[in-house]
Amino acid sequence: MIAFIIKRTALMVPTMLIISAIVFVVIQLPPGDFLDTLASQLASQGEGLADSQIALLRERYGLDQSILVQYLKWITNIVTALDFGQSFEWNKAVLDVIAPRFWVTLGIALLSLALTAVVAIPCGIYVSLRQYSLGDNLATFLSFLGLAVPNVLMTLVLMYASFTLFDANPGGLFSAQYQDAPWSVGRVLDLMAHLWIPVAVLATAGTAEVVRVMRATMLDELSKPYVDTARAKGLTEARLTMKYPARIAINPIVSKLGWMIPIIVSSEAVVSIVADIPTMGPLLLRSLLAQDMYLAGAIILMLAFLTVVGTLISDILLALLDPRIRHAME
Repeated sequence: MIAFIIKRTALMVPTMLIISAIVFVVIQLPPGDFLDTLASQLASQGEGLADSQIALLRERYGLDQSILVQYLKWITNIVTALDFGQSFEWNKAVLDVIAPRFWVTLGIALLSLALTAVVAIPCGIYVSLRQYSLGDNLATFLSFLGLAVPNVLMTLVLMYASFTLFDANPGGLFSAQYQDAPWSVGRVLDLMAHLWIPVAVLATAGTAEVVRVMRATMLDELSKPYVDTARAKGLTEARLTMKYPARIAINPIVSKLGWMIPIIVSSEAVVSIVADIPTMGPLLLRSLLAQDMYLAGAIILMLAFLTVVGTLISDILLALLDPRIRHAME
């Protein structure tokens, strides 16, 4: 087990290097660069940049160099000094732009995952034990509804309900009185009052998917002969369910853990735009449109790192939950 973790951790280094190279090239595939985009925007406003000014700025930002040279400088600075470069649009260090939004994004993602697990796993177990009952049919209907309703529509409905029923303004990250206030219990509660809508919206689709997977896997396990053998030995239904089928049925969900965070981050972009919450999703979209390659590359690289780390955590949890996988690792 220890050897497996060390091996997988060591493989993360070349994996991230390959991902960084692909990301850097893909971001630069569209024609032009940040200065071309900036010049077009200024020209549409009746202003403009002279060719000499553009040439000087391109030399200043290093955009006159080849993609290979730009990438080598970028990745070298990341590895040696954790320096992701300078954001062209914001005119400051990329980490300074990302840092506040990163923690908000990660907090929303983890809360959404926790809510999904707390609701979906018990619900999936229950409906599998009550197949074709009213509860099963209701959960199936709600699952398809949760998958079908767009996040933007659900966000607008919840914001409207919050405003009309509770006279609350759920937009933004904090209320006006807590915007620049020091941290306190009141500020934390105000933060939770603004985050519950994106967390609930993002957890809905995940919950619907996990309930369906959990139900299908549980029904498959409950039909196997070892369940009848366990019943014949006198095990109670509750103990039998939790000791055998539920432990096996949860494996497919745990294996997807590493891929859930980037999916949530990509889904929260629209939710954050509607709810006016400063997360990495809208920032990534803005940086791609502006061709701010260092900012966009850093965000995608961070998401890739979370995915790789999440996959490693998933494999470790699978090994702890399933002895067969643990023995295979050894």
